[in-house]
Amino acid sequence: MPIRQLSETMINQIAAGEVIERPASVVKELVENALDAGAARVEIVTAGGGLNLIRVTDDGSGIPEKELALAIARHCTSKLADNIHDIRSLGFRGEALPSIGSVARLSIRSRTANGDTAAEIGIEGGRVSAVKPAAANRGTTVEVRDLFFATPARLKFMKGERAESSATSDVIKRIAIAFPAVRFTLAGSDRSTLELPATDDSPEGRLRRVAQVMGADFPENAIAIDAVRDGVHLAGHVSIPSFSRANALQQYAYVNGRPVRDKLIAGAIRGAFADVLPRDRHAVTVLFLTLDPAIVDVNVHPAKADVRFRDPGLVRGLIVGAIREALANAGIRAATSGAAGMMAAFRPGAASYAHSGPANGHRSYEAAYRASGSAGFDPARSPQRPLDMGFENTEPGNGGFGENDQAAFDAGPLHSADARAGQTETAETLLGTVLGAARAQVHENYIVAQTRDSLIIVDQHAAHERLVYEALKNALHARAVPSQMLLLPEIVDLPEEDAERLAMHSETLARFGLAVERFGPGAVAVRETPSMLGETNVQQLVRDLADEIADNDTVDTLKERLDRIAATMACHGSVRSGRLLKPEEMNALLRQMEATPGSGTCNHGRPTYIELKLADIERLFGRR
Repeated sequence: MPIRQLSETMINQIAAGEVIERPASVVKELVENALDAGAARVEIVTAGGGLNLIRVTDDGSGIPEKELALAIARHCTSKLADNIHDIRSLGFRGEALPSIGSVARLSIRSRTANGDTAAEIGIEGGRVSAVKPAAANRGTTVEVRDLFFATPARLKFMKGERAESSATSDVIKRIAIAFPAVRFTLAGSDRSTLELPATDDSPEGRLRRVAQVMGADFPENAIAIDAVRDGVHLAGHVSIPSFSRANALQQYAYVNGRPVRDKLIAGAIRGAFADVLPRDRHAVTVLFLTLDPAIVDVNVHPAKADVRFRDPGLVRGLIVGAIREALANAGIRAATSGAAGMMAAFRPGAASYAHSGPANGHRSYEAAYRASGSAGFDPARSPQRPLDMGFENTEPGNGGFGENDQAAFDAGPLHSADARAGQTETAETLLGTVLGAARAQVHENYIVAQTRDSLIIVDQHAAHERLVYEALKNALHARAVPSQMLLLPEIVDLPEEDAERLAMHSETLARFGLAVERFGPGAVAVRETPSMLGETNVQQLVRDLADEIADNDTVDTLKERLDRIAATMACHGSVRSGRLLKPEEMNALLRQMEATPGSGTCNHGRPTYIELKLADIERLFGRR
């Protein structure tokens, strides 16, 4: 077949395959156009999941009559000057409207602020109709009917009406968070109405919009983020560790106001919470990155959901560092969802307090406890025996520590001078602390404490597990990790660029006990490995590290492996369920929890305590 020029309609249909994947993609492009036009009100109506009808109406600046024909022409836009590196609008490619018109029946009716009348233009399957007068208020109405009628093969890939409607709702919510001063309405015969009233662009207004989208419980369980590094500003909110989800759908990220789904940002969030959340749980986040448009490329994909940063290490380091610092500074906080579940269980008619699954989606306490190597009451720990850290049976080959490390932990959380100092405080003083004064131990596992305005229930095993883990981790990273020399160096064949990356990070790897050096152009030699790992697959470890360095320019894989071993040791060395505690031991545990960052959750991501406000208790008894 000879080479020939494709028709304009076919070119637009090819472009539509990338830009217009489903009805939600159409809504995204049209709403972004409305926002770029300065709209303060955007109304969306759909039918048949968006396949039958999509109508977007705004009160923006409108399109002059003489420019309507250009608006539906390929690569025509009013948003981009001569500098592709200075993009400050949501749209800029000039592909959306002609792509939609090539696969659907599209009509645009618009009126400018100074216009006496409106004008309308239509395009059906790539065929353009003439511009004609119309009646309309200031702004623009874009109507899309029979989506993909011109490319029926695409219809076979569409999901059900409910799934398409849900995807459209998600798109509107993601955009709405970034534009709190705009009122959004999503309605139609195929959905219940979603209305998001306008707030304002202040931090308080943004948080109110976030509450509209994500629910009122998120602000109550969120920590504010505000950090700047080398001209990159990060702001927003992240959930406390005990308030998590089973997937990452509740993670919203924005770059210069543009909603994005970027794997670097997602990986940074996961890395920031790696120490306080299990791998199958995800934090709830709303993060806004603001930086010079010249150092971020948004022209990566026609859908504009992906971005590339000139300095990805800077962005990742900012996100990880800011979130970890915020978590450390936030102190100890319990998720309000735990108290809400307890309140629901106590109300008349509640089946029982037991959930169909763990509240945070992790395995049950008993399952996790049995997996740690013991079950129920430990007879070796009599009620009279002083509480210790429990490392006497730890073997180095199983990830243990040596005598020097043991000495660092013998004065463990319940025996430190700071913790014991709380025993001499008066009861009135203890009531004013975050976790209050211990009053009782029930079922030999739960500490009941009282503050001035609440009741606290603490899981002693989960709480002490976190304290021991933090002590282990601090001792682990306070100095170089002990290493063991291999009898014969392990040679790992790698692509030359991966070997070079590993060599560049050799000093960092050495601090974690892994001695790596170049061995020719396409290989590295491993001479020492961390003692804590025992016998390990060196080849796989090095390849995993090389992949991570290529993706994120970090060596967190090795650090995470060492931390997981420390977490396992902490589980073995913690106060067991069934261990009777003296009042001073209970209070010492509470004081140390207050002083330890991240102690609101254990190493498995379970909450360590639940707080029930006195007002809620009185409401249960009808006193309020």
